[in-house]
Amino acid sequence: MTNLLKRAFDVASKLSPAEQDVLASRLLAELAAEDEFDQAIGRTSDQLTKLAREAIEEHRAGKTEELDPERL
Repeated sequence: MTNLLKRAFDVASKLSPAEQDVLASRLLAELAAEDEFDQAIGRTSDQLTKLAREAIEEHRAGKTEELDPERL
């Protein structure tokens, strides 16, 4: 465990039991969401690779144009 995480748990241990439960629920939900995101990216990595290659090919073929944020 890192020093920063130890410090966070030390601070959290001084909260009321109800506040600790809320914090724990939020942390667990955040970790679960991050895991779900990683899994979703993993399932689509082949598709993303294909799209990236297509974009590079289009750019090299001169089929793209520079994006001007002012024209969005």
